[in-house]
Amino acid sequence: MANHKSSKTRIRRNARRADINAARRGRMRTFVKKVEAAIAAGDALEAEQALRAAQPELARAASKSILHARTASRKLSRLSARIVKLKAAA
Repeated sequence: MANHKSSKTRIRRNARRADINAARRGRMRTFVKKVEAAIAAGDALEAEQALRAAQPELARAASKSILHARTASRKLSRLSARIVKLKAAA
């Protein structure tokens, strides 16, 4: 149990930040899932539009330290590659 005033403040702050970070992480995951769903459906045009919407979300997550910058870059690269492959198959 926290005894110092600063400890209690940090506990409250950490809980608040955890909620904010969870919301941001969930939002980013939702955007990525929309891209993956469009790829699974075989809709290259929809997937490309979803990727354009997901790109700033991934960048924002990286800038807010929700994701590591390289992780965001890797996710973006892999999604892009899957869309290119989908277009080539069509």
